[in-house]
Amino acid sequence: MPLESAKITIPDAKKEAVAKLQIPVHIGVTMDGNGRWAQARGKPRTEGHREGIKALRKLVEYAIQFDVSYLTVFSFSSENWRRPKNEVEFIFKLLRRFVESDLQKLHTNNVRIRILGDREKLEAGLQKIIAQVESKTASNTGLNLNVAFNYGGRAEITLAVRKIAGSVKNGDISLDDINENLVAETLFTSQIPDPDLLIRTGGEQRTSNFLVWQSAYAELVFLEVLWPDFGESNFVHALEIYSSRQRRFGGIEAVS
Repeated sequence: MPLESAKITIPDAKKEAVAKLQIPVHIGVTMDGNGRWAQARGKPRTEGHREGIKALRKLVEYAIQFDVSYLTVFSFSSENWRRPKNEVEFIFKLLRRFVESDLQKLHTNNVRIRILGDREKLEAGLQKIIAQVESKTASNTGLNLNVAFNYGGRAEITLAVRKIAGSVKNGDISLDDINENLVAETLFTSQIPDPDLLIRTGGEQRTSNFLVWQSAYAELVFLEVLWPDFGESNFVHALEIYSSRQRRFGGIEAVS
């Protein structure tokens, strides 16, 4: 069911909860478990993806209500092409429906949407949708919603290396110009801060090629809940775990 194109309000109780937590600037989420959710209920995997969209809508609302600046969701990896053709086609249809039904509400709520991933291999229709979504929300200044679509961390780094190598070959830069900042600026996430927190649902404990470069110092939280069942209590639990961590970025805790 589409979201209404209305402003998302923040209840006073939610404001109090936010005040007690350390809120990450950037959260990345691997939405895992759609297929297993469906199979456990004797339903086709596609039904799990349909329910997963509903969970994604709720996640965006939580991010807005808890004042998260950047939210990056792993929606379709470059490895997902190996899945059955009918499942891939269904995922693409869901993407189109999500844009058609939810784009206006996201725009109304000042959400900026960016698509991270290799677009060249996508069909022209999908490329057009991506361009429209990014153009419509480009001036928004609220939540930055990044959708990793046809995305793989290693492929992202490989493309960046090829682009930098081409610049060296053309004489635009020298070898001495290559540093971590240049690599970061050449990735899909250029101008986006590295994630502070990565959440993965579904019980698996691996990053699965998601934000490989960017997550070097991210806090990792793995949850057992399957993605379609992900709710506000799970989101808050992840924030509580994050708030309990001490982030030292390779240094040591200051001694008083």
